[in-house]
Amino acid sequence: MTLELPYDESAQEPEDRSPWLRKIAWWVATVFVGGFAIAQGLTYGVTACLATLLFFALPDIARVIRLRKTTWVYAGVHAPWVPLVFVVLTSLNPLFWAPLFTAALGWLTRTLLLKALRYGLPRLI
Repeated sequence: MTLELPYDESAQEPEDRSPWLRKIAWWVATVFVGGFAIAQGLTYGVTACLATLLFFALPDIARVIRLRKTTWVYAGVHAPWVPLVFVVLTSLNPLFWAPLFTAALGWLTRTLLLKALRYGLPRLI
């Protein structure tokens, strides 16, 4: 037996009291991870730079090859936690391979950028 509450059409979602803080947080994360990806790509050489750029473009590649039909793959490409897991796993792996690490950083940068653009630019003034 389940308890169902009556539906109230006049109820509204709670108001976000600090939307500018969320915007700033996404932009700070994007700039930090992007700068770290660029620094690591330049440190580890051409292969790492190419892997970073290729995985930075991964969401666009997913759109071009029309992965929207398989929604779980498309959602995985655009979710920020998936490349974050890859960053953690590649950094903890004793057989560290730099291009895989920088590729995950590039992918994480792109997903953070998409989240930051979705919320818009912060308006501080």
